[in-house]
Amino acid sequence: MTFNLEQADAVGTATAVLNGEMTATAVTQSTLDRIAAQDGKLNCFTTLLHEQALAQAAHVDEALADGRQTGALTGVPFAVKNLFDISGLPTLAGSMINRDRSPADRDATAITKLKQAGAILVGALNMDEYAYGFVTENHHYGATHNPHDLDRVAGGSSGGSAAAVAGRLVPLTLGSDTNGSIRVPAAFCGVLGLKPTYGRLSRAGAFLFCASLDHIGPFARSVRDIALTFDLLQGADVRDPICTTLPPEPCFPQLGQGIDGLRIAVADEYFATGGEPEVFEAVSQVADALGATDRVIIPEAHRARAAAYVITASEGSNLHFHRLKTRPQDFDPATRDRFLAGAMIPTTWYTQAQRFRRWYRDRVREIFQQVDLILAPATPCLAPRIGQQTMVLDGEEILVRPNLGLYTQPLSFIGLPILSVPIQRPNQLPLGVQIIAAPYKEAWILRAAAMLEAKGILTTPIV
Repeated sequence: MTFNLEQADAVGTATAVLNGEMTATAVTQSTLDRIAAQDGKLNCFTTLLHEQALAQAAHVDEALADGRQTGALTGVPFAVKNLFDISGLPTLAGSMINRDRSPADRDATAITKLKQAGAILVGALNMDEYAYGFVTENHHYGATHNPHDLDRVAGGSSGGSAAAVAGRLVPLTLGSDTNGSIRVPAAFCGVLGLKPTYGRLSRAGAFLFCASLDHIGPFARSVRDIALTFDLLQGADVRDPICTTLPPEPCFPQLGQGIDGLRIAVADEYFATGGEPEVFEAVSQVADALGATDRVIIPEAHRARAAAYVITASEGSNLHFHRLKTRPQDFDPATRDRFLAGAMIPTTWYTQAQRFRRWYRDRVREIFQQVDLILAPATPCLAPRIGQQTMVLDGEEILVRPNLGLYTQPLSFIGLPILSVPIQRPNQLPLGVQIIAAPYKEAWILRAAAMLEAKGILTTPIV
């Protein structure tokens, strides 16, 4: 059977290259050609690295020819949200202002680790300016379109990362998540998106938005790709002082262990209201497949969401305060207004939000004494249309942008590991469900996701 590169996941592509079915150069050239042919309608990429990618692929092929070890992702094309440092390029973070930055003198740690595993970096991806948004309608670089319906948003802020995987431009991408910026676009685009435990993966070389909330993580079309990439990215990093020094726990070998012994429950009350009926049906579908009949209440989730907003807006506006004073005209107006609003939040509000954060973290840890995994919707709705300003949820007309993180914000707030899994919905727009665990329990999440994948509950988009 002829190897189908467009349909293959990252593990399948690496296997084909290692087995000599394709060269890394052929894979990379085919990927670049596909991006050139198809990205015009999606607008995922802000930078393509033609020469660098082909040179790296040639180096991989030379290593293979010499019998040298090349890594678990040999020849796999990948791309990153354009807030990751790429050596020789200014790190845009979705902005116009950052075009004036000096080029990065080294790759972000996450890029370095994937390259060391043999993966080929082919480009940088579109995002909401400074990662402040849920739609990737970028004022400077245009909107990224959802591959399932080009009139709809891809989600954000890592919209280019999710859409590039969903549109089969590349099998693997990296994004970042502050309040849902991996999980929201993963759900809207129908791919897998992992937000690991806070501090589990190095953020060195990533242009941060909110230091006390920011995570990095992968997007992919298969659970094994997510697990393998997560394993490769684990490990302490002196360049990132918050990166854990705990020894890595490989998740990839655990995928076939099933969920025997895992206690799984569905989040009730806050996480079971306020959304469209389809999102709760998707949660029920996952719960049935995993045999989850118990329900749990995460207390004060609405206050957690409010506190997360206060912390995000305060830290984000403080980070960009000098730019707001000197170059306000060069911001996306919507981003600028949100940062200005954040700059006016009283310090006492920020302090109280951080105090509440500790209380809330302890209450959720108590829940994880009784259950191992919790299921919740990833978004309150299907992907809105590009340019859509308002939507009706639960009989109330509300703004689109601030409310797409309704179910993600209260969970980002305390650094839990969460995977957004895409639910099989033939001939319908994608939806995602969050699988949530206690800190450092990514392996449990991935075991449950692998079971859902084996049962045909998850979908991988063919566009």
